[in-house]
Amino acid sequence: MVLTKEYRICMPLTVEEYRIGQLYMIARHSLEQSGDGEGVEVVENRECFDEKHGKGQFTEKRIHLSSRLPYWVQSIIPKIFYVTEKAWNFYPFTNTEYTCSFIPRFNISIETKYEDNNGCSENCLGSTPEQLAERITDHLDIAYDEVSAKHYKEEEDPRFFQSKKTHRGPLVDGWRSNYQPIMCSYKLVHASFEVFGLQTKVEEFIHSCVREVLLLGHRQAFAWIDEWIDMSMADVRVYESSLQQQTNSLLQGQSGRPLGGQTESLPERDAPPVSRRISGGGDAGESLSLGGTAPSSPKEPKSPARKGYFSNWF
Repeated sequence: MVLTKEYRICMPLTVEEYRIGQLYMIARHSLEQSGDGEGVEVVENRECFDEKHGKGQFTEKRIHLSSRLPYWVQSIIPKIFYVTEKAWNFYPFTNTEYTCSFIPRFNISIETKYEDNNGCSENCLGSTPEQLAERITDHLDIAYDEVSAKHYKEEEDPRFFQSKKTHRGPLVDGWRSNYQPIMCSYKLVHASFEVFGLQTKVEEFIHSCVREVLLLGHRQAFAWIDEWIDMSMADVRVYESSLQQQTNSLLQGQSGRPLGGQTESLPERDAPPVSRRISGGGDAGESLSLGGTAPSSPKEPKSPARKGYFSNWF
């Protein structure tokens, strides 16, 4: 049976503000975690259309990470492999899928919807009664749930951080009950690894990774608010494009291999028509422009500092 959890992550932001902050954080996070021939390779980033949700953005990424997995996982995989991430973003609804380059029975699917509330919607993503009975709900607190020691930075701790531009923070204990503004990311995560003898262990490991990355990424999005709060959609798309080029150059330069292909993997599946992949609720997203002028305020990472993966989990 597929292990399914719904993660609810509150943020001291509005849904519209988070739309910019999420894109900024994902781009910067991807660059920071790429290096030594491993990291996040951007394969495709383009507009897409769905009959239900309208215009959106499709992205495909390859996440090269073999040497960063636990030894018990490394023992059963080839030395060179990648995970493919395909995401359809119809903000405030998104759908993301992860498949492995050599294990066809490995799959993670994530449905996400953003709402301006404190996580009180009990069926935000329209699950069936049967799905609700199997679902495990996990409320994440970006301030008081601990990240691992290797990821912790005091300047990114919401218990101590205060925005100079918005004056939001520090977040006190119980902040989700009465803080304004507040929004929630609802993420329904299905993890499947249909390999006899390993399914339970691997699916639990996947969810432990999901939780850590979600917690870290949302903490960073808030801690970096002063760098993105004044950006427009055009600004953040230019910033995103610039960092994607840097990320791909870094990955190619340190791996010594051309991007877009592997020698020890199964053939990739083409991105299916989005109308076949999208399910759940959400309004149609606006057209995402790649035009505009890059702002001078955001600071780009000085050097790679690898932390986590699966950027579109955010």
